[in-house]
Amino acid sequence: MAIESLQALMDAKEDIVEVILESDCIDRGATREDSLSRMRALYAAICRASAGYDPSLRSQSGMVGGDGARMRAYVAQGRTILGEFAGQVIAQALEMGESNACMKCIVAAPTAGSCGVLPAVLLPYQRREGLSEETMVRALYVAGAVGQVIAQKASIAGAAGGCQAEIGTASAMGAAALCYLGGGDATAICHAAAMAIKSLLGLVCDPVAGLVEVPCVKRNAAGAMIAMTCADMALAGIRSAVPPDEVILAMREVGEKMDVSLRETGLGGVAATAFGQKISEKMLHIPQD
Repeated sequence: MAIESLQALMDAKEDIVEVILESDCIDRGATREDSLSRMRALYAAICRASAGYDPSLRSQSGMVGGDGARMRAYVAQGRTILGEFAGQVIAQALEMGESNACMKCIVAAPTAGSCGVLPAVLLPYQRREGLSEETMVRALYVAGAVGQVIAQKASIAGAAGGCQAEIGTASAMGAAALCYLGGGDATAICHAAAMAIKSLLGLVCDPVAGLVEVPCVKRNAAGAMIAMTCADMALAGIRSAVPPDEVILAMREVGEKMDVSLRETGLGGVAATAFGQKISEKMLHIPQD
């Protein structure tokens, strides 16, 4: 997809998905059916990853595993503060993040460390609303275009821009996709993405022992919640005071100013705590295959 700015999407006269699809075909020299087949395959992989969650698995460090199942059990009790649907979203985010940490097959969206956000907001929503696979595939185009613009204008790598570049981007992608599914127009969609980015601006990347586990997995759940919040605000007619593309540029500036210890090096933040150092030492003594 060769979408260069969110403003370009807002200015387009045609259906936003058709604009993105056509751009993808031109950029990759693909046919319409080739493009659709590729996106269908990605959504099918997301569904398989969700269905393949194994609550018995634990990551090599022992820090991650089973929390998705714990969340689902809690939701089943009917006592959640946020409600059943939000509880399902949280559980889905945790499950996908855990699957990644336990070396299961996932879809990077946009990265492995942020792989839980998009599935968490899309799969429960599809089940609740009874939406078709084709509808969800179209929502993926919207999410993908937002992710591409952020990648071009800022970064989607924690090592370059902190976790704002990973969970922040994933949350923006999720907010845009949800806004689309909720009937929002291109303007609402882009502003939903912008509000999500602003909500996570400055989020550092501080993985304990350099692993995509703590605090990454739980941040997926938080990112999903922000995506839903921003989608609803945009659908209500609320707009980001700062233009969406300028928000992305601000994200890049913040990432560039972030100390290297807070950009996926495992040297700062929670990675530098006594617990983080203990896990790092433990991992150094585990034989690697």
